[in-house]
Amino acid sequence: MNPRFPKTALAAALLTTSIATISFSATPAHAQFFGGIVYDPTNYAQNLLTATRALQQINNQITSLQHEAQMLINEARNLASLPYSSLQQLQQSVSRTQALLQQAQNIAYNVQQVDQVFDRQYKNVSLSAPDQQLITDAKTRWQNTVGGLQDAMRVQAGVVGNIDTNRSEMAALVGQSQGATGALQATQAGNQLLALQAQQLADLTAVIAANGRAQALADAERAAAAEQGREQRRRFLTPGEGYKPGNAQMFYGND
Repeated sequence: MNPRFPKTALAAALLTTSIATISFSATPAHAQFFGGIVYDPTNYAQNLLTATRALQQINNQITSLQHEAQMLINEARNLASLPYSSLQQLQQSVSRTQALLQQAQNIAYNVQQVDQVFDRQYKNVSLSAPDQQLITDAKTRWQNTVGGLQDAMRVQAGVVGNIDTNRSEMAALVGQSQGATGALQATQAGNQLLALQAQQLADLTAVIAANGRAQALADAERAAAAEQGREQRRRFLTPGEGYKPGNAQMFYGND
């Protein structure tokens, strides 16, 4: 139906049709004649009432169709997908933090390697090794501790660098959520905000792991150094061989 065709025009057309279909086969007693035309007020009123009811039904149908059309529009909005995705930015932030963890010096984040290094350099310190070997082992453990502290600071710096990216993504997602046209877009924006929160928790986990690793290396170094220090002190305090007299010749020449 043409929306520019007014309802009043439709009603007039229906009314005209209804009046035109009035049967004049029998002329009631109360009918009046005007110039050869029979006018029956009762019949005219009934036809007018019928046309009015028909017009009301059409109006009801038009209103029902308008409601159905609006429902379809709302359903289309609810099914519309969010035209924004922060997945790539979040994955890049996670990759940067993961790369820093993989660059750990001397001792990687690997259970088997940690066990091997601790068995060799911390737990089973050879107390019978020469002094030079003890000094070399102590220097290696010190380097592990310094490297762990540096690794922790690098991870911290990387996480701080992700803060600006996270701020931009959060602002964009909140804007998308507030401007969502339907339920699906609002849900997708909310899911991406949860993904952003998960990425921030991953950064926090990385910082805690790096700091814990550095602290563990420092504690392990102190424990090994204490054990090695006791052995070196024991060696220093252990008395050596005493003086033994012997023959000495001071001058060479004639007897």
